[in-house]
Amino acid sequence: MALSHSERHLKVPVGKPFHLDSVNPSATPGLRDSDKANLKETLEKMHDQLSDLQARLWAEHSRSILLVLQALDSGGKDGTIRRVFKGVNPQGVKVTGFRQPTVTEAAHDFLWRINSALPAKGEIGIFNRSHYEDVVAAYVTKEISDKERHRRFEEIRNFEDYLDRNQIDVVKVFLHISSDEQKKRFQERIDDPLKQWKFSKTDLETRKQWDEYQDAYSEAISATSTEESPWFVIPANHRLSRDYSIMKLLLDRLELMNPQYPRVTGLEGITID
Repeated sequence: MALSHSERHLKVPVGKPFHLDSVNPSATPGLRDSDKANLKETLEKMHDQLSDLQARLWAEHSRSILLVLQALDSGGKDGTIRRVFKGVNPQGVKVTGFRQPTVTEAAHDFLWRINSALPAKGEIGIFNRSHYEDVVAAYVTKEISDKERHRRFEEIRNFEDYLDRNQIDVVKVFLHISSDEQKKRFQERIDDPLKQWKFSKTDLETRKQWDEYQDAYSEAISATSTEESPWFVIPANHRLSRDYSIMKLLLDRLELMNPQYPRVTGLEGITID
């Protein structure tokens, strides 16, 4: 699969050791200081481009995109979905959030619930969390062994290769924030009555395991970043820069796909009374 310049810039190297520590979460990749002053206007233009390309993908109805969003708590998954996809036709977008598996889901293999949520032809599917919870969180909380984790890495690589061969273009994004930024966002949630519903005391327990999660995500990203389904790590301390990077990834991917409106024949001479 060909990669655009922005994708190559953010792509995790395939087949090489990688750790999240190597990426500055406060960076603003691809943006010069002169760009930042007009970033809101730039994003509005990008929204128009995304809306147009998404309409063409929906009309073509032969391929789809799956955007996988992973992050630590308060990493910005909800905000990304709300802001990046503002103005697109909701008929062609499918958002699925994955929380702790239900009893029914836990009674099946870990990819069972993922299969039922895949985007149909023409859709942009968005996963708010994903099958990667079952190799990261499950490992950190000792629900699975290291041996089982590596077996799941292999199954994920095979699964995503299957998706690629079936015209589902997988874009895997990790939203990378710093520990200090997470602390600030947690405090904002606690202090704002309109945001308190988003905070859970279990978030604090997870925060105590910051280093373990950083290591586990780094290992999962290294093990599952492939040429056909690479990982992209987005510095996410700055929300506008984050939105820009993700929109640029999606726009570049859609432009490479170049979806077309179907050609319709046989309408010549038809008039409507």
